[in-house]
Amino acid sequence: MKFGVAIFPTDYAISMAELAPAAEQLGFESLWVAEHSHIPVSRKSQWPSGGELPKHYWHTMDPFVALTVAALASKTIRVATGICLLIQRDPIHTAKQVASVDLVSNGRFIFGIGAGWNREEMEDHGTVFSTRWKLLRERVEAVKAIWTQDEAEHHGEMVSFGPMWCWPKPVQKPYPPVILGGSGPKILERVVRYADGWMPNRGDVIERIPELQEMARAAGRSPIPVTCYPKPIASEIERLAKAGVERCIYYVPPDGRDQALAKLEELAKMIGPYRES
Repeated sequence: MKFGVAIFPTDYAISMAELAPAAEQLGFESLWVAEHSHIPVSRKSQWPSGGELPKHYWHTMDPFVALTVAALASKTIRVATGICLLIQRDPIHTAKQVASVDLVSNGRFIFGIGAGWNREEMEDHGTVFSTRWKLLRERVEAVKAIWTQDEAEHHGEMVSFGPMWCWPKPVQKPYPPVILGGSGPKILERVVRYADGWMPNRGDVIERIPELQEMARAAGRSPIPVTCYPKPIASEIERLAKAGVERCIYYVPPDGRDQALAKLEELAKMIGPYRES
């Protein structure tokens, strides 16, 4: 089993320059950061977890800036977006940002992506909620073209551009793993179509893994890795490992250095017996 830690990289959180090497030293495989460009004050879109939306949702740093700091402060830990809201981002700029972080990290980047939940946030970026999944797929296809083609081009209904030169290319070949987040009814179909892994954010992960792998086999694909965010309980690790989950990720508080380091130590003790050797 692989273990990661995640954080909302706020302006008042522990520095990524301190968190990354601390997590690396304690044996964590990856460090994930959340993304929200902003939160509209209207608050029409309810937080999926229920209740009042915590303020760290509108205090997050840009994920690629945060992960560049983390990459330069560490040596082996993988750096990842969990998740990047690609539906709110220009695909050409994002392709370059991903490739750049993969370069400065010497091939340690993981591209976690998702379609988001906040209608008003994405509408401010010109994204229509009802077609966001189609847009996400086309933007993923577009950035893959940029990463893998010397003269990249893409012609879709929502994303289209002619031949271009765009470097650097990612260190990882053909490109960094694309991990698709989400738990909706069509998510497995989407994962099999254009992602390298599945990262559900709610619901019973175990129940859907056999269906995912059967769909992968039918599509001529190898088993698809699954990453999840379980409760920090040792028994959950055992249950998920038996079901074939590859990676578990746990959040550390975004409220300051001491809280984050204390939680990191607590999590390290829990995962010790289960870490991938």
